[in-house]
Amino acid sequence: MDFKGKKILITGATGGIGGSIVKKFLSLNATVLGTGTNDDRLSLLKNEFPSIITEKFDISDHSKIEEFLEKVTLALGGLDILINNAGITKDNLSLRMKDEDWQKVIDINLTSTFHLCKGAIKKMLKNKYGKIINITSIVGHTGNLGQANYSASKAGVVAMSKSLAMEYAKKNITVNCISPGFIKSNMTDKISEEMKSTLISRIPMNRLGSGEDVSNIVAFLSSEDASYITGETIHVNGGMYMA
Repeated sequence: MDFKGKKILITGATGGIGGSIVKKFLSLNATVLGTGTNDDRLSLLKNEFPSIITEKFDISDHSKIEEFLEKVTLALGGLDILINNAGITKDNLSLRMKDEDWQKVIDINLTSTFHLCKGAIKKMLKNKYGKIINITSIVGHTGNLGQANYSASKAGVVAMSKSLAMEYAKKNITVNCISPGFIKSNMTDKISEEMKSTLISRIPMNRLGSGEDVSNIVAFLSSEDASYITGETIHVNGGMYMA
């Protein structure tokens, strides 16, 4: 695969999975713009990958997403591929979950993703070409204790992506999802070894996934090798959930 000449926007680029996606696309000669909300992490990303374009942006500000996409398109010289990777968690058991924690997760993980897709599709329609990859989660299919809000937001992204895929397939715009299971990250590094062993015991492949396990599939779905795939969700979870 070679993405030379392709302009790619990656949200949540400063996280573990986001950083792996950035690395993958840059290794394949793409022009990449990565976003995040933390100045220090964006600086670290730029230091690690000098050729990346970085832009601080909070995707929860829905009123500014269209303006942001204009800036992105200008900086990249176009927009061919959108990777929606940014998201948050606000975990709690449902009876203890505050209304604002429910709403914040839905607003960022689902509503912001919708607005980013909508704005990107407007750009892509002009060229009758585009690829959108939305990063969801295994819990959007299985549910999870203490994550009613997060599970609902990720399940919503899957259903939304199918609808967008139907609407714009004739315009040569594909919309797909990748649903990671438990991926090695700063978050999983913080859990106890006992809990980590319990978690791994539930995974048939008997290991956590890596950021590269996800980024490899992102690249595939963004490539011309996947030109006839749209509205699909590819599960990357070591066999923990089999659709």
